[in-house]
Amino acid sequence: MILDFSKPLYVLAPLAGFSDLPFRSVVKKFGVDLTVSEMISSNALAYGSAKTEKMLRKSPLESPYSIQIAGSDPEILKRALDVINPLEGVDIVDLNCGCPVPKVVNNLQGSALLSDLDRMGRAIETIKKHSQKRYTSVKIRLGFSEKRHVEIARVCEEAGADFITVHGRTRSGRFKAPVDYDAIAEVKRALKIPVIANGDIDSPQKARWVLEHTSCDGIMIGRAAIGRPWIFRMIKEGRDEVTPDMVAEAVLEHFESMIEYYGAYGAILFRKHLHTYSRLGYEGAGSFRNRINRITDVDEMRREIEEFFLR
Repeated sequence: MILDFSKPLYVLAPLAGFSDLPFRSVVKKFGVDLTVSEMISSNALAYGSAKTEKMLRKSPLESPYSIQIAGSDPEILKRALDVINPLEGVDIVDLNCGCPVPKVVNNLQGSALLSDLDRMGRAIETIKKHSQKRYTSVKIRLGFSEKRHVEIARVCEEAGADFITVHGRTRSGRFKAPVDYDAIAEVKRALKIPVIANGDIDSPQKARWVLEHTSCDGIMIGRAAIGRPWIFRMIKEGRDEVTPDMVAEAVLEHFESMIEYYGAYGAILFRKHLHTYSRLGYEGAGSFRNRINRITDVDEMRREIEEFFLR
């Protein structure tokens, strides 16, 4: 599938522990243009992890679809691509060069590559050369501890990336430092390839402002979509409010998708989502969360959800 950058592209960020197939399916129904898998270790792909195999699965709704991998060793990346290349319905292989988690960084992956641009360039070149998918993309931060965003972005472009996503913080800034949208705009001006802006985009108003301020070709939203999968529809339609019916529809559909994908254990996994969904101003939300924390039965959980969100 060909990506259309003639209008803003709205992308759901990969979120460890959240952006699994059921969540992506629900967000897709609310108008997101591009979904991305949870970050997958190239080592796990290369050595055939059963858990990783499940993470590669996608919904039929997900088109276009991107698989994000973490890695830097060219031989391991090639072996990971040997697993990805035969998969149907995958349009993009994305290299994560932004994850700040120590266990990823210490393995010379994620944002570790921001301080070794030669290694990063070789990793991108390896994917570009050996991937059989239409696009190669890269997700970066502004730098490791200091901002080198234009230099980093140019390495991505020169190594063959078709587009990049820029999270407007350094690795040191984790998820707390203010997002530097001016720096994202500088990257956009410096490159010929499309640039997606990412970081603290949490409302339709903020989305419009970021697109205007950075002149980027799209935006990526992650944490703001948890508990609010409809945020992309709100942005596209210019809405500021969500209806109770829309919330109930989303929650119930998400729950049923979790049960279908994970079996009965999906009810337990869904608790964390119910915690965020119930924070939308519902009366009695605290006692609701206390109740669902003790429920393991699928039918009992469904009744609680219906009584709380359909009242």
